[in-house]
Amino acid sequence: MGFKVLFTDFEFKTLEPEEKVLKEHLNDVEFIYAQCKTEEEVIEASKDADGIINQYAPITRKVIESFTKCKVIARYGVGVNTIDVPAATEKGITVCNVTDYCLDEVSDHAMALLLAAARKVTLLNNHVKSGTWDFKVGTPIYRLRGRKLGLVGLGQIPQQVAKKAQAFGLKVIAYDPFIPKEVAAGLNVELVELNELCSQSDYISVHAPLIAATEGMVGEEQFKHMKKEAFIINTARGPVIDEKALIKALQNNEIAGAALDVVEQEPIEADNPLLEMEQVILNPHVAWYSEESQIELKQKTAQNVADVLSGDVPKYVVRA
Repeated sequence: MGFKVLFTDFEFKTLEPEEKVLKEHLNDVEFIYAQCKTEEEVIEASKDADGIINQYAPITRKVIESFTKCKVIARYGVGVNTIDVPAATEKGITVCNVTDYCLDEVSDHAMALLLAAARKVTLLNNHVKSGTWDFKVGTPIYRLRGRKLGLVGLGQIPQQVAKKAQAFGLKVIAYDPFIPKEVAAGLNVELVELNELCSQSDYISVHAPLIAATEGMVGEEQFKHMKKEAFIINTARGPVIDEKALIKALQNNEIAGAALDVVEQEPIEADNPLLEMEQVILNPHVAWYSEESQIELKQKTAQNVADVLSGDVPKYVVRA
């Protein structure tokens, strides 16, 4: 008897890398392709699926309780905020992600956004293209060397950011209650409390995962502690920053600017005030992407499903 694997939703041009991995490891596999957006659509599509590959579709408790055969849910990416992990665990379903496919890409992108914000690259580009050739449009710009970068989170990606930032002469501090002091010390990074990080940093780069405890963790109180010259960069998840508090801080000139690869509502809504702010750089959740990382993500996500369905232990397991 063969296996059925459901792709709940996907934005890729081809699923050939996933299909190849699954066919190599499972003797008989059938693929179900969907573009689910709601709980009801996932429930309908997943009736007899043995394994599920998920991108953005909601895999809630209600959805999970409807499963009759599912043994594994594998998500494209690091975050699993689309999946109710405790509900899946209660039902004996393995949840998998891919934690290491874009370490270079996201850390590079965080540095690119930091440099673009600090050097006012986007602002100056826009003014030149609109007919203004005047460096004073971008003033003040400060020297990077000797200034301080605060990392919210010190996992694999921000550890790479720390090394890259230090090459530019930035001093690095971090807030992460789960990272041992000796790990931070080995990176020449000082661990501090969140509000202390906000008050000390010239640039703040957000790298915390989106879970209940981190939603809105950078909010009005934190913005009050930040320097007026500070920029905030986010390549993690939009809701880690309280967006209303961010907009208010920008409107009141409490901070100098923001460079965001992610926002609370994606795609960004047409009436979002961030779209009208010159001091804000916006990207469409692209930090993870390179041609190489995309293939790696697809292969490793499929391998998670293949491992579980063939009775092996997958490399990437999310614990409730």
